[in-house]
Amino acid sequence: MQRARGQDEAGGGQAVGCGECVAAACGIPAETFAYRLGSRSALEWVIDQYQVKGESDPNREDDPGYIVRLVGQVVRVSVETARIVRGLPEFR
Repeated sequence: MQRARGQDEAGGGQAVGCGECVAAACGIPAETFAYRLGSRSALEWVIDQYQVKGESDPNREDDPGYIVRLVGQVVRVSVETARIVRGLPEFR
C-alpha cells in the first residue's frame, strides 16, 4: 500500500498507511492489520489482488457482491486470528 505523511501532536511527520485510514473511516477494526501474510496484512493483499485494473471488473459476473463478502470474511478471520494469538502463552 502507499504510505502518506501525517502530523503527530509534536508537529513532526508520522507515516500512516492510506489503507488503514480508509479502513478506519469504514469501521474496519485496527486488529485487521495485525494478521500479516509476509510483509502486508491479509486485507492489503486482497485489495491489491482485486483492485480494478483497466477495463476489467474484479467481481465475478455471476456474483456481483463477491468482493464485498470476501473483504468481510478477511476482516473477520484477521480479527479472530489476532484475538487467538493474543491469548496464546508466550513462547520461551
